[in-house]
Amino acid sequence: MKTGIYAGSFDPFTNGHLDILERASRVFDKVIVGVLTNSAKTPTFTLEERLDFIRRSVEAAAIDCEVSTFSGLLVDFAKERRATSLVRGLRAVTDFEYELQIASINKKLAPEIETIFLMSSTKYSYLSASIVREIGHWDGPIAEFVPPAIHDDIKRILHERR
Repeated sequence: MKTGIYAGSFDPFTNGHLDILERASRVFDKVIVGVLTNSAKTPTFTLEERLDFIRRSVEAAAIDCEVSTFSGLLVDFAKERRATSLVRGLRAVTDFEYELQIASINKKLAPEIETIFLMSSTKYSYLSASIVREIGHWDGPIAEFVPPAIHDDIKRILHERR
């Protein structure tokens, strides 16, 4: 069975993330969404909120995947879960430069694990979680940027934490 891991902080989960996940689920027998816990970073949304957002979004979209957390090296998590590939979304050339560096290091650390790049759908090529946070922070419209299943909660939480 070919298992792919789609990892990130997902702070918050966006339609761009959902698009990459949906397409990855057609490529792999199993996809694991790995939500990074990093004590050096302070995300806007709690780990529990991010996990809930992803689970509700994939359920509403009828995407069969597993959602899990990890800390430490992604390749160690991938080995632990017997994954054959790491799935990464690319929006622009600037993403590619950064992702190429990370993919090269991961290949050095775990030569048996491939990194698969999926280009963002054109309609999401400009979208990032930080843009959603910024617009939502100022009570701007984010409906076209996040899955409907989590829109109201993201708006509410961002408003409360202003």
